[in-house]
Formats: sequence, structure tokens, C-alpha cells
Amino acid sequence: QVQLVESGGGLVQAGGSLRLSCAASGRTFSSYHMGWFRQAPGKEREFVASISRSGGISYYADSVKGRFTISRDNAKNTVFLQMNSLKPEDTAVYYCAADLSLSVVAGKGVCDYWGQGTQVTVSS
Repeated sequence: QVQLVESGGGLVQAGGSLRLSCAASGRTFSSYHMGWFRQAPGKEREFVASISRSGGISYYADSVKGRFTISRDNAKNTVFLQMNSLKPEDTAVYYCAADLSLSVVAGKGVCDYWGQGTQVTVSS
């Protein structure tokens, strides 16, 4: 069982930056691949970024490549999403997710564990 709690969302102007954090409970955090997803109003949830257990492999949606960076600190049971050069179209609720399958956290399925989400709003 993994419980995930996101933080770090907020309101930022276009071109600005935010860093999202996701704190995981339990002693098995390092066993899970981790991902970030987002859902904008009226749209389906979409994959943003994912990272392997060790942090050695990461994937990004084309829409965020070069602007967002996913990382993790297994000693602190935390995964991060650094978001730079934010655009109004990045406005969404951002969710952290965990799964034992790397392909699932890369958007090829539904992750087993989800956080409650954190709102990111980018003004133009």
C-alpha cells in the first residue's frame, strides 16, 4: 500500500516556474516507478512524465519535453516535477501516481496508486 500526497501547486504567470512534490508513505517507495499526470477542465487525464525506480530512466510527454524535469529522492520517499517556462495550457490538476510497471506509469495503463492532486494555474 502506498499513499501519495502532492504539494507545490499554485498560481504563476506564463514563463514562470513551479516545483511539485509528491511525498509517499511506506517503506517500499523505491520499489515503485512513479509518474505525473494532469487533467485540465473538460479534458481527459494525460501523461506528463515518469521515472523508474532507480531514477535512471525517465519519459516525458512531447508537450513538456525540455521544460519539465522529473526526479526522485528515494531516501526521502519523494518525487518531484520541476516545471519551467510554464504556459497557460499547462493549467491543470496535477496528480502523482505509482505503479510496479514502468509502462503503466508512462501512460500505458492505469496506475495502482494516486494522490489527491494539486492545482496548477498559469496566467497569460
